[in-house]
Amino acid sequence: MAGPTTAERGARQQEPSGPPPARWPRLPGIRTIIIPAVALALLVSGGGWVLYGSQWLRVERVSVSGTRVLGPEQVREAADVPLGEPLISVDTEAMESRLRRKLPRIDEIDVVRSWPQGIGLKVTERTPVLLVGKGRKFVEVDDEGVRFATVSDAPKGVPLLELTPSRSGSAAASLRRFGEPRLVREAVRVAGALPAAVAHRTRTVKVRSYDDISLKLADGRTVAWGSGEKGAAKARTLTALMKAAPDARHFDVSVPTAPASSGS
Repeated sequence: MAGPTTAERGARQQEPSGPPPARWPRLPGIRTIIIPAVALALLVSGGGWVLYGSQWLRVERVSVSGTRVLGPEQVREAADVPLGEPLISVDTEAMESRLRRKLPRIDEIDVVRSWPQGIGLKVTERTPVLLVGKGRKFVEVDDEGVRFATVSDAPKGVPLLELTPSRSGSAAASLRRFGEPRLVREAVRVAGALPAAVAHRTRTVKVRSYDDISLKLADGRTVAWGSGEKGAAKARTLTALMKAAPDARHFDVSVPTAPASSGS
């Protein structure tokens, strides 16, 4: 059998013996990189100028909502909003802290940016549930026991707190154990548990000790409430007791499972 010809041997010698050479990916051209980068830089710098340098997004007005006793102008003054400053740079948290510090009547405050040129101050005021006499004035106490404002005229429908713990006996021990702030919170707890019909007629909440809290109503009737514990049960018992003995002058619900009434 004849072997390969001279031409065939030359062709075999020219064929590559290994794998084909690797092909590197083509790199993007300089123009492809520079143009988007420049566009992005212009966009960022332009956006920064709009937010911080232009006159379009600067604080021009301040709105106040939610006030009842406080005046809107009083809130604006305490907020000290930097008019004319870029809206984006206003420190809302610092403003909230400043309002709470200057106006203790504020329970919650929400400072919001109102684009493009406004700041909104949304106020929630504390509501008094008890009053503490202070000379000829009254200190308002909210449902957390916080004394937040002194007023000349007592708000209607808010009972007066009489804190008269004895300095001897069990009442003195109660005062030493719980302290006056705790006794005030217990009085607040009682005021919050009263039935609506009784709450409207309550004029005084008297606290002698932790478990000796009583009420005086507008018509002179009295209620021995005891401690602030089991408030819901005491409220239900008092409502039923007043219906069962409408002419009674004194009611005792300190032990709600064994209530009592007396006087006529």
